[in-house]
Amino acid sequence: MTARILIVDDVMPNLKLLEAKLDREYFEVLTAQSGPDALQVIERERPDLVLLDVMMPEMDGLEVCRRIKANPETAFLPVVLVTGLDQPQDRVAGLEAGADEFLTKPVDDVSLYARVRSLVRLKFTVDELRSREAYATLADDECSILNQPIKDARILMLDLTGDDVNVVRSCLEPFGGVDVARTPAEIVQIAPRIAYDCVILPTEVGEVDGLRIASRLRSTRETRLLPIVCVSEANNRDRLNKAMDIGVNDYLLRPIDALELVARVRTQIRRKRFADALRENLHMSIKLATTDSVTGLHNRHYMNSQMKTMWDNARKESRPLSVAILDLDKFKLVNDNYGHTAGDEVLTQFAKRISQSVRGIDLAARYGGEEFVIIMPDTPQEIAGKVGERLRNVISSAPFRISADVGELDITVSVGVAGIDDGDLDPKALFERADEALYQAKHAGRDRVCLAGEVANAVPQAAAS
Repeated sequence: MTARILIVDDVMPNLKLLEAKLDREYFEVLTAQSGPDALQVIERERPDLVLLDVMMPEMDGLEVCRRIKANPETAFLPVVLVTGLDQPQDRVAGLEAGADEFLTKPVDDVSLYARVRSLVRLKFTVDELRSREAYATLADDECSILNQPIKDARILMLDLTGDDVNVVRSCLEPFGGVDVARTPAEIVQIAPRIAYDCVILPTEVGEVDGLRIASRLRSTRETRLLPIVCVSEANNRDRLNKAMDIGVNDYLLRPIDALELVARVRTQIRRKRFADALRENLHMSIKLATTDSVTGLHNRHYMNSQMKTMWDNARKESRPLSVAILDLDKFKLVNDNYGHTAGDEVLTQFAKRISQSVRGIDLAARYGGEEFVIIMPDTPQEIAGKVGERLRNVISSAPFRISADVGELDITVSVGVAGIDDGDLDPKALFERADEALYQAKHAGRDRVCLAGEVANAVPQAAAS
């Protein structure tokens, strides 16, 4: 994985050293020797990550970091502070400024590459979400989402040592509930079942391998994106680097500093909640793009895209495929007599009855206006005709309850059914035969089902309107 890395340092030998290390790993490197220059490069070049020296004249690294994170356009740009300061209060100051990680001089190569690759992976994931249309509805609120107080969070931790548990619980209690799992098996079992915001694990404690647990969480669909923070001894750098490689988001060194714990966990929870909001908006935008807003069924565009796949599968495997086109009888009179609001209520209730009467593998969609389509894979035309008759009966057997000023309306539906035929060259031909059968059903008196090629066998209904 490669990326564009901006290195900011006012000391040229330090800058050149980091540049050589990252260039050797095939990263594209940009450089700046002051805070103002760095902000200009970020605005112009849009790097994927910033390695930022803290101690600089004119504008120090903390101020540069604050400005990066305060700008909605760069708020999710990962920033790694590179500093000779290694006290907990220094790290907390950096985290409060918005830094994503620290590297202490002299920079260890393995730690450098692990941090860079981990944060670049996160950046690419967020960029992908932000590039979708779903992001547009969140863009104005991004900074407020990132800075809002943490409430009602659920945090899960493996019982580390008595002191660790006490520190974590006392520090994180204001965020919400902290659950303690007593064994690795317990944490692997309960994490996928509860919507946790963060998991805290040891890299190792006794015979327990915390990285094995982290690996299990990363390989499980329900917990793949769950933030994981590891706790480790300061001399256990190899384990920490391995943790970052397998997808751990952050780590703390023992003895746990309360301020650093709060700052790091708060950062992870905010990132998760923002990413969750992006995914939810993306899901909603996809749903809006594929769903009819009135009925909640799939729309015609989605139906056409799925029909091609169903058609290809049926042809390839010589399996039956049928289409039913349903048209509400005299629906124009509902709109004319009672208004379009009543008409929409009829369409919504109609769609609900249809959805409850078809199989999970069938595709129900609004074709347009008062016309609906049911695509039935693995269903011969004769069986599809019986399905159509059942749907017709579901509609006509009970009146539609509309708003109080309208009351109840008796609604009927006409159905045209066609099964795939050797003469059909494409899905359009199948739809045309189903549409012709629907025309025959309408012409024969409505409230009935007609099969393609068997119009004479249409089922007349005593209550035809």
